[in-house]
Amino acid sequence: MKRPSNRFFITLLSVAAAVAVLLSVMTYFSTTSAALPNLAGIVVTPFRSASAAISEAFGEWTGYFTEVDALREENRQLKLQIAEMEEDVRQATFDREENAHLRNVAELREQRRDLHLESARVLVQDSSNWYSLLTINKGTAQDITVGDAVVTEEGYLLGVVTETGLNWSTIRTILDSESSIGALVFRNGGSALAQGDFSLMSEGCLSLSYLGTEPDVVAGDLIVTSGLGGYYPSQLVIGYVEEIRASDNGLAQYAVLRPEMELDGLTQVYVVTSFDIVD
Repeated sequence: MKRPSNRFFITLLSVAAAVAVLLSVMTYFSTTSAALPNLAGIVVTPFRSASAAISEAFGEWTGYFTEVDALREENRQLKLQIAEMEEDVRQATFDREENAHLRNVAELREQRRDLHLESARVLVQDSSNWYSLLTINKGTAQDITVGDAVVTEEGYLLGVVTETGLNWSTIRTILDSESSIGALVFRNGGSALAQGDFSLMSEGCLSLSYLGTEPDVVAGDLIVTSGLGGYYPSQLVIGYVEEIRASDNGLAQYAVLRPEMELDGLTQVYVVTSFDIVD
């Protein structure tokens, strides 16, 4: 009789091992649940886990974007509220300035009933080291003529009309080097001449000349228009004396005069179209 080969024993052992594994698996399934349903559960479990993770992540992202949209809307509403409050502040500031302006004008008209005033808006300011001019939006159509004095809303002398058109006029301010106006020292009635000066324009000042060798003028003196000759109204405030200086030749003195009117931010002026001469 032929002896079985080693290959036969190896094959037999392999088959036995396979049967043993198969019996173990069947025993496991038989003690828990049916084989096919359990196998399906094993297969789909990872997919179920992945689906749950995806759903959870999607929910978180949806909540995130919903929160972002809510924050954006809240931010937009806050910006609108801030814009409205800023507008209220601007309007309140404008109303306050307008009320102050109207009070000044009312006081000017009450105090200077001898002046007939025409209000005008400043269109252009044209200034340099040699000249200081303004253009306004009123002219001959409003009876404005060359030589009319111009004042601020407080009644401070601003300048004189030098050129007119139908709906515009040019004003030479008292700082202009060609400006020259009769003046009085309010304290003592001393007469002088307020003049624009090249060397003082950069300081925003003008000179007060013809004071004599021993002038009775001191720093702080109020200078007003004289009204002599009837060319300009009298008692219009020009400014205050800052200091007394000697002329270049040393034979006379002059005062440095700081005007009360201010050009910066000037938007409204008043032209004296006529006035009553007050003795």
